[in-house]
Amino acid sequence: MNSVNLCEAMNYISETMTSEKEYLIALDQQNGDGDLGISMSDGYKSVLHYLLENTEEDLGKVFMNMAGTFNESAPSSLGTITSFGMMGMAKKLKGKTDASLEDLVAALYSGIENIMKKAGSKAGEKTILDSLIPGIDALQAYQGEGAVVAFEKAAEAARIGSENTRSMKSVHGRAAYYGEKSIGIIDGGSVVGSLIFKSLAAYVQRA
Repeated sequence: MNSVNLCEAMNYISETMTSEKEYLIALDQQNGDGDLGISMSDGYKSVLHYLLENTEEDLGKVFMNMAGTFNESAPSSLGTITSFGMMGMAKKLKGKTDASLEDLVAALYSGIENIMKKAGSKAGEKTILDSLIPGIDALQAYQGEGAVVAFEKAAEAARIGSENTRSMKSVHGRAAYYGEKSIGIIDGGSVVGSLIFKSLAAYVQRA
């Protein structure tokens, strides 16, 4: 990964978030404020716009700038959480202009750690972590089989992780007010995590 193909991959993610915007809005309206699709679409569009004009090659600096851009463009809880993840990745990628798949996995874990530290959340609490963590775990487990296979496995693991949130009770944000009523509903944030890996798998396959 470098700043050029990062931009290409982000284009896939941005297009997915835009095409799935109404679906994410509908999901969020069940136990949130309904802005999830809008904030994710706007956030990733803004990050893509930044990357299209970016001349910085240090991936650490690029991800830190992405974090700031996303946080400004997606003023929502998941927008802030996403920026935490990007900040965590930035720390791990500092000084690198090219990152291997192994480097990317390490950076993604760093992003997860920063989310858990800053947001006070963990797996099993019906959040984006419930799709991101299985996705990254699969990416690490299959990285030796090449990027195409690794990202296919990651996308499937993230999808299953998201589906598994149906049986969980919300403990964070507005959804937590619904308590037991949140059980049976898929978490919108986890769907976003699944869509990220789905987009990356599509990009890697076609690149």
